[in-house]
Amino acid sequence: MAGNTITKPSDLSCTPSRAARELGLKRGEFDLAVHLGRIRTAPDEGGGGRRVAHAEIDRLRSADGFPETLLESVMTVGTTEGAALMQVTSARFTRLARLGLVVPVKFYLNRYRAVVWLYLAEELRQFAADKNHTALLNGRTPEGMRDQLQEGLDLRPRNWRGRHLGFLLRQADGPWERAGALAALLDPVQVAEIVQDPYERAYLNRFRPDPPAFGAPGSPAAHLAERTMTAEDPDEISWLRADLAQVLEEARDHRPAPRPTAEPTAPQPAVGRAAPRPAAELTASRPIAESAGSPPTAEPVGPPLSLSEHPSEPASAPEPERSRGMLGWLRRRSA
Repeated sequence: MAGNTITKPSDLSCTPSRAARELGLKRGEFDLAVHLGRIRTAPDEGGGGRRVAHAEIDRLRSADGFPETLLESVMTVGTTEGAALMQVTSARFTRLARLGLVVPVKFYLNRYRAVVWLYLAEELRQFAADKNHTALLNGRTPEGMRDQLQEGLDLRPRNWRGRHLGFLLRQADGPWERAGALAALLDPVQVAEIVQDPYERAYLNRFRPDPPAFGAPGSPAAHLAERTMTAEDPDEISWLRADLAQVLEEARDHRPAPRPTAEPTAPQPAVGRAAPRPAAELTASRPIAESAGSPPTAEPVGPPLSLSEHPSEPASAPEPERSRGMLGWLRRRSA
């Protein structure tokens, strides 16, 4: 009996929600751990999203220092906490982030619809512990960097997009999925210029991930999140366009985009129009008088009617209408 037992995928893996509970993580912490590659997931063969193998959960739980080590690896802090962690002012921390020296890992929108960037506490500790960064933490900001800041340089959105793209590419299972990940960071107009075939563009959109959900679709918060995910710098756009064009060539070779096929249809006869009769049949059906040159007469239909059978002069007068109901039935019975 054991050799005939079929093992279901649900027996070998579980949903992300259950995996987060077994690992002692909140759902946001679990998703971040997946984004960072700390937790491996696999696509669900039934099309129900991604799942986590029980073997992966056992691997994480058997690691040294579980669960504290796992929790510390996904701990995030904002600007104020990050500055305190690195022992610098909040203004200096913001300058370091705008220069791209510390990279945000996620963001959210506050009640004023302002973007709040979050950073990995583990990465900030490593940056502060590096002796090569002592001058950046304690000394004067170099002149070239100050000029860039005065010109409005802010690499936080771009660095987050690059990090998010890495996560999307790790989750991609094929070239069309990789193409969709690249297209997710481009404006739809840019994608339409590269993918001019409408069937390919529609197929590509099936693999294009949605931006982070903030608010109802079409709301100002949703538009702000979409704008944060869309590339803005010319060099960033050029790099994404080149990569998308290259991956699309691989996707076409791997599996062409589906498109409708025209099926030939047999010609149908015209509706409401009788088929023409042969000329010989029409000649044979004409009366003899017409063929001899006499004026045409109407063809009789059925046997000729006598005077007594003419519809305008009925053969006998109609009987009076009989009484209805029980009284009429008794009168007819007595008669």
